[in-house]
Amino acid sequence: MKSAARRTSYGVKGAPYGFLLPATILFALFFALPIGYAVWLSFHKVKVSGLGLGSGARKEVWAGLDNYTAAFTDSELLHGALRVLAYGCIVVPVMLGLALLFALMLDSEKVRLAPFTRLAIFLPYAIPGVVAALLWGFLYLPDVSPFYFVLDRLGLPQPDLLDGGPLYLALSNIAVWGGTGFNMIVIYTSLRAIPAEVYEAAKLDGATPLQIALRIKIPMVAPSLVLTFFFSIIATLQVFNEPTTLKPLTNSVSTTWSPLMKVYRDAFGTGDVYAAAAQAVIIALATLLLSFGFLRAANRRNKQEAAR
Repeated sequence: MKSAARRTSYGVKGAPYGFLLPATILFALFFALPIGYAVWLSFHKVKVSGLGLGSGARKEVWAGLDNYTAAFTDSELLHGALRVLAYGCIVVPVMLGLALLFALMLDSEKVRLAPFTRLAIFLPYAIPGVVAALLWGFLYLPDVSPFYFVLDRLGLPQPDLLDGGPLYLALSNIAVWGGTGFNMIVIYTSLRAIPAEVYEAAKLDGATPLQIALRIKIPMVAPSLVLTFFFSIIATLQVFNEPTTLKPLTNSVSTTWSPLMKVYRDAFGTGDVYAAAAQAVIIALATLLLSFGFLRAANRRNKQEAAR
């Protein structure tokens, strides 16, 4: 009886680990193992002997920090990071500003057809990024775009959105169009969680809807704004689909327009997987450091406000 009770006790205690085992295995196989392999590759390189022909002519050897040194001194990677920085300065504030505005409008008492409006704003997020980039790409092409036809009929100038500075606006428009709905839902959910008594008390004090929005709603959804900003920063640093999809439509988008495009070019274009692995590790570490720094600053600010 005691042994049976002991086995039952062990079974109960081990049940949570059994439930976690499938997720742990998947995490190890498809997340931890690839990251570890990329780090391992980043410290190696191929040494070619002679003409590189025959068995043993190409050997994988320890490279130390050579791949990282080359990545930090690579002008193409640096220029790609600067382009992504300019792209993010447009995308993040515009997308979050529109998401907050739409959430506040939907949370208003006078809003009409709220379910349909929420769905209409969120729907672009459900469209795959490649499909959205193709859709907007053809709308940007002067020969096939209906917008250029209308501008031509009206005698108005027809800017080339796929060349030079307007290219940043064209790429940013795709990201804003697709990401605003998701961020709006996050902020709107936080607004709906605010107790109605707070609004009633503000109205009794004579607060207008604009004052309620600025002094009550926005401060109370600040954690959601921090969360959406955090997600937006990560998505900006990892931009790949939009410029890659538009590349065949214009000569202004190079194969190294963004850091991830540079990694893809080196890994699958030139076949230098070791340099690509080092660049990928640098991008991952930069994303981690920026995210950690931002969250730490946000938490410090929240603690200071709570102390007041």
